[in-house]
Amino acid sequence: MKKLNYYIKSCLLVALLAAVVCMQSGCKKDNSSSSKGTPVITSIRNYVAHPGDSLLSSVGTGQWIVISGKNLKGALAINFDGVKGSFNDAWFSDTSAIALIPAVIAFPTIPSDKLNTIQYITNHGQTTFSFPIVPPAPTISGISNEDANPGDSVKINGLSFFFVKSVNYGGIDITSYKASNDGTFISLAVPAGLTKGPVTVSTKSGKVTTTYNVHDFVTGVLNNYDNINNFSWGSGTSDNSAGYPGNTGYYGIMKASNVSAGDGAWWTDGHSININPAQWVPKANLTDTLSHYAVKFEISVTKPWTDGSIKILKDYGSYTALYRPWNTASGSKVAFTTKGWQTVTIPFSSFINDKGFPAATLTDFLGSTGAGGIEFQFINDSSNTIQTFEVAIDNIRVARIK
Repeated sequence: MKKLNYYIKSCLLVALLAAVVCMQSGCKKDNSSSSKGTPVITSIRNYVAHPGDSLLSSVGTGQWIVISGKNLKGALAINFDGVKGSFNDAWFSDTSAIALIPAVIAFPTIPSDKLNTIQYITNHGQTTFSFPIVPPAPTISGISNEDANPGDSVKINGLSFFFVKSVNYGGIDITSYKASNDGTFISLAVPAGLTKGPVTVSTKSGKVTTTYNVHDFVTGVLNNYDNINNFSWGSGTSDNSAGYPGNTGYYGIMKASNVSAGDGAWWTDGHSININPAQWVPKANLTDTLSHYAVKFEISVTKPWTDGSIKILKDYGSYTALYRPWNTASGSKVAFTTKGWQTVTIPFSSFINDKGFPAATLTDFLGSTGAGGIEFQFINDSSNTIQTFEVAIDNIRVARIK
């Protein structure tokens, strides 16, 4: 009898375990089946905090969005007009996905069947959702050479130069120009008769105008070696267009040769440009935001520059910006030269103190008067001996950039 009871209990235990296994297997099977359904998109929302989290009727480039639907986990790619967006599937649920629309979509080159589409690809299927993807209003990040002469070629750099309706350069309407396919620049020839004025680009999505003028040799100028000449000592000067063609009037030339590694002797003949005090920002504007202003100048480099830095300071002061155009964003070196003259922009917010921080206010940076001198100092802060360094610099100025 004991053996019989033991046998019965054993059979019941086995049956119970089998039932549990079957239940777990069934649950897994159901969940797996659910997660492997074809993805479905039902709406697109703005990715901002409540109450701004609202349904969208269109989206633009460089915009974060929330995709609503079902079966959205397991995303492999999310393409906007055929261009891959950025995302992290770890943030997703089956009903919600966060994605960043690419900052640049070359709208003129997109096949018509991909325009205004969001393609959602997962490891268990894909779907295409029709949705308006439109270029945002254009932005201008800079002009390749703000002081170029009439007839010279220049580029208006920025974003979203798509479906351009008009371009005005320095107060003159431009009838002949070419926008790049990716919308990041517009090429044109500087028009004849130009005096000075802002640059405006108008597209189907909006209009943008620079806060500064092109071909302006007066406003905010600290030194141009000509009619505003505050040059004190340091570099040589020249008006030899054969050496650095395309310039107007005189300009400065910084030179150095056989500079040993770690040599910071900027005061050596030709290694610096030292400018007497001048007004940087009007006293009435010292309550403005620091990042709204920048130091600008034109530069021409014909001999490859691969080491060393130009330090830019106010009154030999504690705030310094380093200009080293050979140093790429990835940290690698690329020999730097220019094709003619080009404009350099150093935002005030790029000037840092010895602790690595920018000034908190314009007054902290410039002082209570908003005036002072400016210095360009070449130093060899590399581990290599610099055989030859030579650059031409002109039109040192302060401009409002925002």
